[in-house]
Amino acid sequence: MQTVAVNADTYADYLRGGKDFIDDAALKAALAAPAPTAGRVRAILARSLAVSEALPPEDAAALLAVEDPGLLEEIFQAARDVKRKVYDNRVITFAPLYASNFCVNNCLYCGFRTGNAGAVRRKLTLPEIKAEAEALAGRIGHKRIIFVTGEHPATGAQYIAEAMRTIYDVKVPTRKGYGQIRRVNVNAAPMSVEDLKVLKTAGIGTYQVFQETYDRELYARLHPGGTPKADYRWRLYVMHRAFKAGIDDVALGALFGLNPDWKFEVLGLVAHARELEARFGIGPHTISFPRLENADGTSLPADSLKNVSDADFKKLVAVLRLAVPYAGMIVTARERPETIREVIGMCTQRDASTRIGIGAYSERAGAQEAEKQQFILGDTRSLDEVIGELADLGHITSFCTSGYRCGRTGDHIMKLLKSGHESRFCKLNAVLTFREWLDDFASDATKAKGEALIKKETGEIRARSAHFPPETVKMLEAYYDRIEKGERDLCF
Repeated sequence: MQTVAVNADTYADYLRGGKDFIDDAALKAALAAPAPTAGRVRAILARSLAVSEALPPEDAAALLAVEDPGLLEEIFQAARDVKRKVYDNRVITFAPLYASNFCVNNCLYCGFRTGNAGAVRRKLTLPEIKAEAEALAGRIGHKRIIFVTGEHPATGAQYIAEAMRTIYDVKVPTRKGYGQIRRVNVNAAPMSVEDLKVLKTAGIGTYQVFQETYDRELYARLHPGGTPKADYRWRLYVMHRAFKAGIDDVALGALFGLNPDWKFEVLGLVAHARELEARFGIGPHTISFPRLENADGTSLPADSLKNVSDADFKKLVAVLRLAVPYAGMIVTARERPETIREVIGMCTQRDASTRIGIGAYSERAGAQEAEKQQFILGDTRSLDEVIGELADLGHITSFCTSGYRCGRTGDHIMKLLKSGHESRFCKLNAVLTFREWLDDFASDATKAKGEALIKKETGEIRARSAHFPPETVKMLEAYYDRIEKGERDLCF
């Protein structure tokens, strides 16, 4: 088993008086504070709607303490309002591409853990990764993926960089145009600055690492000593290293259900967002909040799956949306469709057509072999079905990746998000990329729903002349016409 390296030099400069930015005592004290008055809650909601910066953990704790049904509904509505203000009515879809289940860690809750003797281990070759990308881009219609590996010497930065270049090179003919993956995000182990520079050079989109739990004692129990993941600080300060390496688009997350005190994890994420803002002027681009699910070969008590109820989940999503108003919120296919419908109005991204087996998109289509999975999915519907439902709910599916390629990342994207200007680019590009997908992949029923939604969206664009002047509308119409004729990847 690989042992933990002592990496104190990589975070010593970020400590304050030898302490981390996660102040356990302060966060727990905030959660123990008396319930807030309705007036305080409404004042917090007003500050969130200003979308200037992440709220203090004390404000997030106050929102988490609300139990009154009427006041809770005000929180949910404010969360939907913030999402609409910052991101309009769009929802971005993506898919995870699991490339390897080799892992040197022994996390008690994960099917990939090294102690799971029943796991069938596999690492995709570059030709196999190409086949996966071709299936995702050419058969399903995804434009962005998140590349996922376990922590292992065989799947380090060089492997991931080569995989990214392979994926970006894929271009598959479709009904009217072509399919390709335009953005590769990465969910991988914490890395050194040098390795992160390798990913930067290869064209990484967002770098995503979940802390899993911000509770130090629980973290130590779940991540046995002698493994790389046992080093809490090495993981906690990985985004600091990412910024140092030039990666300015980062994503946070926690695995809800590990900690019976799920509210502590909400405050941990908020504190993490505020730390990045304070240090770098740039908060997380996205935050994820998956709930713990069953996985073969794990050793957690069955009761762990009950730590976060559906009502708790809806509340934590709303509070995170309000507490970090500029960040994208990702709900995953771990959740059942009915749960996703409850929260999608507060979220900006979701995965669809998800398969989490190694090689599962290109091999034995539809197979979900238990021995190859990291956990059990709650929503296994196709991308076409998901997009049809989103259209029914009034959400346009966006496949836009132009902002990243045009330099709207880091400090630039933060300013645009906080000012509300980014939603204007997004609305235009959502229409164009949705038209692409409808022509290349949609069923007849979903295409009809999508075209009705596009008509509504373009009507809104024409009516909002202050935001979309005549020359912008004229350009949109010209791009739209070219896309209908088979041209692809036109954007603002």
